[in-house]
Amino acid sequence: MKIEIVTIFPEFFAGPFEHGILRRAQQAGLVQLEVHDLRRFTEDRHRTVDDRPFGGEEGMVLKPEPLFRAVEQIRQPGGAGGRVILLSAQGRLFRQPLAARLAAEQQLILLCGRYEGVDERVAEHLADVEISIGDYVLSGGELAAAVIADAVTRLLPGALGNEASAVRESFTTGAGETTGGLLDCPHYTRPAAFRAMPVPEVLLSGDHRRIRDWRRKKAFEKTWRNRPDLLAGARLDPEQRQWLAELEKEQVR
Repeated sequence: MKIEIVTIFPEFFAGPFEHGILRRAQQAGLVQLEVHDLRRFTEDRHRTVDDRPFGGEEGMVLKPEPLFRAVEQIRQPGGAGGRVILLSAQGRLFRQPLAARLAAEQQLILLCGRYEGVDERVAEHLADVEISIGDYVLSGGELAAAVIADAVTRLLPGALGNEASAVRESFTTGAGETTGGLLDCPHYTRPAAFRAMPVPEVLLSGDHRRIRDWRRKKAFEKTWRNRPDLLAGARLDPEQRQWLAELEKEQVR
């Protein structure tokens, strides 16, 4: 896979892409990360990438010409696999299922918005999808691009040391007995006892069925406490419905 990032601050990515899974995946040839300076695709002597918005609003808006030129030059020959993503606060919310779909692409071109936004013609006629990583406003799309690059890369075959890790994580659908689209279960490691806070006995029992059942229930409880919105849209089995009733009853007390 190749991930291309178009930005006015290419030096921003010097740190995030040189550590952890992103670094290992690049070294293994699983992903190629390339950052492009948007100013390279301008044609005036001042290398202008922004201008005042029509209508008299405040701030500056990224111009369409350099962004269109950038995509046209970066896209692989024939346009195969060159999915263009505009990063902005107005985009659809980035979630794990979308990360999985993007991981199947040959080439991603991430356009980092800045200032008051990007000329709407980029969203309407150039980008395949507009994405936001959360319901808040960032100074630009660079942080979002780094987040998406990391989330997508770790789903590539061979990127993780243990392929099962990506299956058991929070938000992963089709994970069976572990998450099923909910949050992951709690995790513990040595020491077994720390400051009068012992590891749950079941995890030390060696009984794999009990451990599996405990993890499933605790994942459900954690989701109920921290992300009840995930339960609102989930299809609960009879056991989960019973857990939900017990948790709601306990909350009323």
